[in-house]
Amino acid sequence: MTNHWIDIINADVAMVMGSNIVENHPIASKWLTRAKERGAVIINCDPRYTRTSSFADIYCKFRSGTDIAFVNGIINYALENNFINKDYVLDKTNASFLISDKYSFNDGLFSGYNADTRAYDKTNWAFELDAGGLPKKDLTLQHPRCVYQLMKKHFSRYDIDTVCRITGAPKDVYEKVCRTYTSTWVPNRVATWLYAMGTTQHTHGTQNIRSYSILQLLLGNVGLAGGGINALRGESNVQGSTDMGLLFHLLPGYLASPTKADQSLEDYKKNNTPKTNDPKSANWWGNYPKYITSLLKAWYGNNARPDNDFGFNYLPKRSADYSHISLFETMYSGKIKGLFLFGQNPAVGGPNSNKERKALEKLEWMVAVDIFETDTSVFWKRPGIDPADIKTEVFLLPACSSVEKEGSVSNSGRWVQWRYKAIEPIGESRSDLWILDALHKSVKKEYAKGGTYVEPIMNLDWNYGNGTDIDFHKEPDVHLVAREINGKFIQDKDVMILKDLKSFKKGVQAPSFAALQDDGSTSCGSWIYCGSYTGHTPEKNNMARRKKKDAINNIGLYPEWSWAWPVNRRIIYNRASVDLTGKPLDPKRWVVRWNDVTKKWEGDVPDGPWPPDEKYPFIMKPDGHAWLFAPNLNDGPMPEHYEPLESPVDNYLSSQQVNPAVKLWHKVNPEGNPVGDAINFPIIGTTYRVSEHWQAGAMTRNIPWLAELVPDVFVELGVDLADQKRIKNGDKVTVATARGSIDAYALVTRRFQPFHLNGKTVHEVGIIWHFGYSGLARGDSANLLTSHVGDANTMIPEYKAFLCDVNRKEGGAV
Repeated sequence: MTNHWIDIINADVAMVMGSNIVENHPIASKWLTRAKERGAVIINCDPRYTRTSSFADIYCKFRSGTDIAFVNGIINYALENNFINKDYVLDKTNASFLISDKYSFNDGLFSGYNADTRAYDKTNWAFELDAGGLPKKDLTLQHPRCVYQLMKKHFSRYDIDTVCRITGAPKDVYEKVCRTYTSTWVPNRVATWLYAMGTTQHTHGTQNIRSYSILQLLLGNVGLAGGGINALRGESNVQGSTDMGLLFHLLPGYLASPTKADQSLEDYKKNNTPKTNDPKSANWWGNYPKYITSLLKAWYGNNARPDNDFGFNYLPKRSADYSHISLFETMYSGKIKGLFLFGQNPAVGGPNSNKERKALEKLEWMVAVDIFETDTSVFWKRPGIDPADIKTEVFLLPACSSVEKEGSVSNSGRWVQWRYKAIEPIGESRSDLWILDALHKSVKKEYAKGGTYVEPIMNLDWNYGNGTDIDFHKEPDVHLVAREINGKFIQDKDVMILKDLKSFKKGVQAPSFAALQDDGSTSCGSWIYCGSYTGHTPEKNNMARRKKKDAINNIGLYPEWSWAWPVNRRIIYNRASVDLTGKPLDPKRWVVRWNDVTKKWEGDVPDGPWPPDEKYPFIMKPDGHAWLFAPNLNDGPMPEHYEPLESPVDNYLSSQQVNPAVKLWHKVNPEGNPVGDAINFPIIGTTYRVSEHWQAGAMTRNIPWLAELVPDVFVELGVDLADQKRIKNGDKVTVATARGSIDAYALVTRRFQPFHLNGKTVHEVGIIWHFGYSGLARGDSANLLTSHVGDANTMIPEYKAFLCDVNRKEGGAV
């Protein structure tokens, strides 16, 4: 989220797309309610008429998997009608940058494509540089190779008629969506864009979000109160888990995990630290060396020294794609021997679950850490399996629930909040921290006897206040962990922070990441969290603050309620909310403003303290500008519509049916990866959640009153399709895809309406995905139906669009 939950109240228009916020974020959606009470127009675009749709002022249906066509049409509408914030676009984006003459786009393919590798040579999309190494610009925006003109040409193909043929959106409603949303191009109106997994879980999920970003930038809605691109996290600490580097390709603080190309720390820094010749670019990622060195010091302490590259080569070098699908494909091939699962249940939550359950059988051992016995932890005795045939040794470690432990959680708005233990752990359950601490101590004890390459384990600086032995009754000190994450000075140090020289003593907590150094004098477990715990007592735990006083601009920042990364900034890129003199573009809802008397910013913590004319506002980009044209993505610098892997229709726009940069697992590893066609499976399927169940259901399906509320799997289908299939509400039905089938109860509603796609009628159904074969409430997982294919950039699976068929089960009437 660029903004935060409370900030939704400031919007004039709120778009909810790829999310059912009213049902799945019921508490957070109160801010949407308050925005509506203040006159905001709520738009909801979704294949299904949801509770959010019933709350919205405008509801527009569209077919799953056609998000890019839908949004590209709004972008084209804005460009055609000149509904853009021209000054914002010119001053703050790369609209004026010239692109290499190698760039082209034809029939769904950008230049530089290699069909054999299914990959692009991105040098074809490079910015054209002048003699000083700066991007060439045309401030008139007329040059045929400037980003603005390339955009106009690219998006012009997405006229309203074309978009409606692709998406199935009603033309009159779609026009109203375009007109209403683009009305926020004027400075005194602003729109927010809210999305969730309905956006990301596609073969083009990253480009879905890119399309939102392009539109918001053209309208001048990024950095403003009531604006931004805002991802609604479905779990209380999903934001925190990604912040701390739980994705395979990241270290904490969104630093890249090393690869084979990084044979030394110097290699790593050169390969990951962006450079710029523009003195007006802050290029904040230029501080990469400080953040990685401080991270290594946090992990290895005195064992991280200049003479051993600060322990850099203790880190494993990433050699392949270890995202979820790739991991399970590799596991299926027998190349992975062991698996740890902390709060994860892939037997239910993983795509193509039949194959993933079989992959678990290839393991020698598996450890599941969870508060209940999960479907994955008992995969060896699932229905239809003889446990004697499974050779995997399985360990189930009972973990505490969130109310049985203390620590921090980071919400969708990047607010890091401290929560306290309400009750003692039940039975023999322990916190995740205790389990990891005990595991470390046990492994280190074994490595002390000898082994291969023992240094990465033996040299870890691991001391969290509960001794060197495992004590079942002694919990590690979570405050020590939090202070390590914040960071501290390892030695006395004078530090130049911007233009001020400050002195710090050894052992002092670092006040912010601006104080971190690359010479080994500071440690920090996650640079973006530097400032969260600035002293050695709980009173200095900024995450625990609960003061209800707002900032002077009274827009709902509440700067002393908890702490937000980075540096307690509540709205990211807030310097884009002012003109070149520092005056707010929207004085009614100003976020920051420059005080000519004090020569300082007021309001939110600014994106850097420089005067408004000294630095560009988008400080995390090497050139300081927001990228309308993004030459770093795997599947193209601008979003283009492609069909899902399984689609009922041909791509109307080009001969490229599927995103040309995605990995096609059904061709690489055909076994267990069949792909369905529209002849045998003519219906679009999608998955979604209900508020009564949580994720893969391990918690909620084991709680009697929630299991009673929604005891069975259901498939929701429209009245027309039900009549065609002779299915009545409550009938038992079978939903089948090329990969498997499930039994479910039919929920016949008018919430799914048929789509009319260029002369063809297509139906869509939705299945809740929380069920499995373990727990009090049991049923088939919807992910028995989904396929092994993912986004070209993130590899997130395409859960939200696949082909299926639905039929009444014989003898299945209720």
